[in-house]
Amino acid sequence: MKRVLACLLFCAACTPLSLYYKPGVSVQKMEQDTLACEVEALDKAPVSNQVRQDPPVYVPPRQICNSSGSCYTRPGHWIQGAIYTVDVNEPLRQRVEQSCMARKGYAPAQIPVCSSDVKRAAPPGQTTRLPALTENSCVIRNDDGSFQIVNAG
Repeated sequence: MKRVLACLLFCAACTPLSLYYKPGVSVQKMEQDTLACEVEALDKAPVSNQVRQDPPVYVPPRQICNSSGSCYTRPGHWIQGAIYTVDVNEPLRQRVEQSCMARKGYAPAQIPVCSSDVKRAAPPGQTTRLPALTENSCVIRNDDGSFQIVNAG
């Protein structure tokens, strides 16, 4: 379990930071606005799970022979398709959330992870107000879940 958690944390540290962005806004305000829009989207497009099943797959018969030339035929058989659940409202809920955030002046952004050189050179810190992004902007993820946006270069 600890290895899985460590692997997930390591992988998260390598992926870009995805968030709604509006330069000059405090991180706290952005998080409040995001939560409000998530709640609105959930209200307007509630979870609607449907159980679905992949089609079954037919495995045809096959002949199996041993080294002495003795053969037998394994009969064909069906393998049941996997059963899974789909929230059919998820795409609509995401669009409602994005529309809500756009009305508040935010745009979706993905900020790449800073290189280890930039991370070492940057003083420890935490972004509290979203800066203007440049082509050299990158993010340092802190152990406590916070982040620091750096304009490297």
